[in-house]
Amino acid sequence: MRTIDDLDVSGKRVFVRADLNVPLDGDRITDDGRIRAALPTIEKLRERGARVIVAAHLGRPKGAPEPRYSLRPVAARLGELLGADVAFAADTAGESARATSAALADGQVALLENVRFEPGETSKDDAERGELADRFAQLADLYVGDAFGAVHRRHASVFDLPGKLPHAVGGLVLTEVEVLRKLTDAPERPYAVVLGGSKVSDKLGVIDNLLGAADRLLIGGGMVFTFLKAKGYEVGSSLLEADQLDTVRGYLERAEREGVEIVLPVDVVAAEKFAADAPHAPVDVEAIPADRMGLDIGPRSQELFAAKLADTRTVFWNGPMGVFEMEPYAGGTRALAQSLIDSGAFTVVGGGDSAAAVRALGFDEAAFGHISTGGGASLEYLEGKDLPGIDALA
Repeated sequence: MRTIDDLDVSGKRVFVRADLNVPLDGDRITDDGRIRAALPTIEKLRERGARVIVAAHLGRPKGAPEPRYSLRPVAARLGELLGADVAFAADTAGESARATSAALADGQVALLENVRFEPGETSKDDAERGELADRFAQLADLYVGDAFGAVHRRHASVFDLPGKLPHAVGGLVLTEVEVLRKLTDAPERPYAVVLGGSKVSDKLGVIDNLLGAADRLLIGGGMVFTFLKAKGYEVGSSLLEADQLDTVRGYLERAEREGVEIVLPVDVVAAEKFAADAPHAPVDVEAIPADRMGLDIGPRSQELFAAKLADTRTVFWNGPMGVFEMEPYAGGTRALAQSLIDSGAFTVVGGGDSAAAVRALGFDEAAFGHISTGGGASLEYLEGKDLPGIDALA
């Protein structure tokens, strides 16, 4: 793949597909990690005299403008971080976008409105996506793909547009792929994978693939209750995907056959209801009350997970151990993150809620080997799937 260094960008309009899908509380950005991750590529292009046109999505609008998903607050924060004004186009690929692009001088930056305000962005119809990609192509001379969090999507600005302009891979995507290759090609062992989050069904492909690659799988979060139920435990009112029980039983049997250790919690923090102020207490997994739900791994499980990570050389983590947004149920995720740091292993935090938890719980990001910007993309890469946005940059 060509990199930015292979392109002559001076005086050229460069369309940069970035991942600026940040969480918002109204118009306040609550975690600007993805914006900061996009800065090196944008700054490098600016320094080389490019006229930078940044495109990104936010949330899941239905192919039409929705004020709550506007990127205007992101433009303001991007300007603050760059220390320079960022022009904002009021549309995605229309009159405002064309005028904003044409007005840029060397080294200046503009941000287009949310690409998902256009129905063609996410369309399954090749012609509809292609028409939008043609309009995007009119805005620029070159294309740089740097939105790792979207490379698993066959979208117009990610997959179709690179075929219409001279293109290169951005620094963020290049780094992400290099890191993930360390997990798939020849990871240092022992290699452990920690999976959490709410649903087993979100992780089926990656579990299936990792059973042949990892030495240990540590399971936490809401998804663990389907594993516990599959082993015969009662799980009270905890989150349960009953339709996945047979699949999970198959994974447990296969792991035993192939010598892959699956580590499950031995206790959980069980609460009367899904609320921070609900009565709650640690209970053994063999004794979860019928009227309580597990919302975090318990203190003995925290110690068990730390012991299972202590001798590892490589760890991939995707998904929190509990409802870390509520302080009574943040202990498991906090303890896991500290265990990763203490292990001395090469640690990869797989984006999404895991990366958000690292920042929300006050950890130094530099203490981890790599914090990915793409949870879904990371998982699909580890599943062995082709990523359309990577293929388009080849």
